[in-house]
Amino acid sequence: MSAAAPQGLGARRRDAARHLLHPGQWKDSLTLSRQVSLRNATLAGLQAAVVAAIALPLVHLSPWPHLIGFASLGALVALFGRFAPAGRRGRILLQCGLLQSAAVLIMSTAAWMGASVGVQLGLLALSCGVLVFLCTAGRFGPPGPLIFVFAAGASIAPSLSLEQVIERTAATAIVSALAWGLCAATEAIRQRSTDARPFPQEALRPLGHRLIAAVRISAGAGAAILVSLALDGRHPAWAAMGALAVMQGPHLHMVMNRALQRMAGTVVGALLAWLLLAQHPSIGVVILAVAGLQLLTEMVIGTNYGFGQVLVTPMALLMTSLGAAGRLGPEMAPERIVETFVGVAVGVALSVILSSLDDRRHLAERRRGSAGGLA
Repeated sequence: MSAAAPQGLGARRRDAARHLLHPGQWKDSLTLSRQVSLRNATLAGLQAAVVAAIALPLVHLSPWPHLIGFASLGALVALFGRFAPAGRRGRILLQCGLLQSAAVLIMSTAAWMGASVGVQLGLLALSCGVLVFLCTAGRFGPPGPLIFVFAAGASIAPSLSLEQVIERTAATAIVSALAWGLCAATEAIRQRSTDARPFPQEALRPLGHRLIAAVRISAGAGAAILVSLALDGRHPAWAAMGALAVMQGPHLHMVMNRALQRMAGTVVGALLAWLLLAQHPSIGVVILAVAGLQLLTEMVIGTNYGFGQVLVTPMALLMTSLGAAGRLGPEMAPERIVETFVGVAVGVALSVILSSLDDRRHLAERRRGSAGGLA
């Protein structure tokens, strides 16, 4: 055993797997964190909710009601940049609006050009790593690349016309612009970082580390998609998102925490979605639910990621139902649970397999510290 490895707690991959399955790890996933700024989190959720409440009814009543799902994607742009320094949030929102629209445009264009669904899923896996890299480089902050991957996954289609590509992209871009405008108009409400209470600014890791992380995440998303397809999953993009969500963790214990929290939150949230969708709600009720869930999500997700998933899951399924014009209903709930399990399982497994010795030593040291605290 390496001298750097804690006595009795090895740093091999099998040891890492054992540490991650330790009951103490499950307890860690229940830890509640202090919100960085409840005011800013609530404001971001409220801004996104207001944009959705304005845009979605207008799109539904317009000559293009079939674009309501893509309009809802544009509203999510308001969630970014909540902790950005004064004067920088507007630029972040503009960049995120462009990236959200580009995610829809690129995937829709691939469908228009005749790419099979399999090829599009491969493109989605690649985009997971690319989007993680871009979000890290741009320091967009929460909610991170999953929003853009969600948009790309929602854009997968067997075939599209050029007119449909333009319509989808325009709907996303126009509502993204509305989100930017509303956030600019209410910027004065946002809490500012101070010397006494600075907002976290994640240090930019070396380029090589970021590239390796991006490649790992693309590999994880691709593997999750393949497993989903092998199991005849109907929504392999959801499996890719599950893998991405957990593999973003910078340390192995954080990967496992995210996996446990995402899985538990998804089970509860999917049940809530099933109960609502089983009532065959009207468009108005769905829009109000999406807006309300968006606000509530941002108020709690900073406390515990699992709590946020309880609300994110029904919101995502309701948005998916909107985009599918009601063709998808309560049956999505169990499918979401299965696809999420596939994604997080693959994500955790590959995180351990592809981990470095330093990653495993860090986990072993942490487990030794936990064991010492219980002694």
